[in-house]
This record gives sequence, structure tokens and C-alpha cells, in this order.
Amino acid sequence: MGRTFENRKLAMAKRGARDAKAFTRCARQISMAVKAGGPDPDNNTALRRAVQNARGVNMPKDKIQGAIDRAAGVGDAVDYQEVLYEGYGPHGIAMIVEAATDNPTRTVANVRSAFKKKGGNLGSSGSVAFMFDQFGYFKISPSAGEVDELELELIDHGLEQLEEGFDDKGEDVLVLRCARDDFGNLQSGLEGKGIEVVESGFEWVPQTTTELGESESDEIMALIEKLEADDDVQRVYHNLE
Repeated sequence: MGRTFENRKLAMAKRGARDAKAFTRCARQISMAVKAGGPDPDNNTALRRAVQNARGVNMPKDKIQGAIDRAAGVGDAVDYQEVLYEGYGPHGIAMIVEAATDNPTRTVANVRSAFKKKGGNLGSSGSVAFMFDQFGYFKISPSAGEVDELELELIDHGLEQLEEGFDDKGEDVLVLRCARDDFGNLQSGLEGKGIEVVESGFEWVPQTTTELGESESDEIMALIEKLEADDDVQRVYHNLE
């Protein structure tokens, strides 16, 4: 009984930390979108996408609106900017770290420290990105339709890949990918079919992957966890198999 209770407490704590991280990431996406295109989602595609992503992780409506208001100048606003860091983890694994920060000096110091402590090295701009391609992605419910049928219907809208995956809550989703320039076309195709999007955005996909043993892979995961623990870090991409 006692162990079961402790396990439940631990699981709840991990879920709380995961939700807090997701809310922080979404709030910063909303802030940057408002700064770039204004506070009206109907006239700001990036903000509409950011709000959609926030709803996808069950971010409360008042927190979403609060993030919009602060970015629009209602209350204390923080000016975030997107920064991309590149480097190599242990065993030569290529890594890209996306961050949203109001203090790049602090963030780069934290990222460099994480790489160093976990056996990696932070590189210069362009040192790793050439090994990745950037794609637009959309995550939708598996109930949206049969995979083969969706592929046929959306290929003319720029769909390049459709596969099963997971959302930030660990739930099953279908992941649709397209070239960055086809993002708007695929979004229009999904909207035209009335398919609700759980999450969307852009991601870095490795051109090739590297397979490591269990202990070596654990070292990479330790570095990823260290990086993701930083509130400024939004996403970490790598070429580990």
C-alpha cells in the first residue's frame, strides 16, 4: 500500500513537471507570435497555431489569454527570441537545441554547461544543421481517417510522410510531415477536410541516424533530459536511432 502510494505520488510529480514544461513552452510560443503579428488569432497564423498547441496540452484558457495579454502590453511583458544551438553529444551524436529566451547570454551558458557535463560539445552555427532537414508537421487524432486514404487525399497539399506517433501527453496521434514551404498548403488541406489538429509546427529531422548500445544511448538521454530541464529550451533534436 505504501509503495503504491509513493509510486502514485512520483507519477503525479512527473506529470506535473511535464505539464509545467509544456505550458512554459506554449506561453513563450504565444508571446513570440503576438510580438511578431499581433494579438488577434484570426489575423495571425503563428498565434493561431500557438494557441492550438496550447489547447493540445490542456493549457488553461486563462493562462493562454494571460500570455496573449502580456505580450500585447497588458501587464508585465517579457521579450522572447528564438535561438538555435548546435552541437555533438557523447559518441558523436548530432544535436540541435531550440530555445526561446529573454537572455541569450544566460541560455547559451546553460546549454554549453549541459553539453560539457554530459560529455558533449556545443558547436558553432552550421556545424550540425546540415545533417538535418526541416519539415512542417501536424499531429492529428488517429480517428481522423485511414492512413492510406489520408495520404491519397492530402498528397496534393504537400504531404510527404504520414506515420503513427505520440503527442506531448504520450497519447497516440498521426504525424503528417511536409516541406517547410508547403506548411500552409497542408494546413489548408486539413482545414478543408474539417480535421482538427492537435499540434503543429516545424521540426528538424536527421537525414541519417546512428545506432548505439544501451549504455551509450542512456548517456545521450541523460544529456537530453539535462537540456530539457532548462525552461529556455523548447525542443531537442538528435540523430540517435
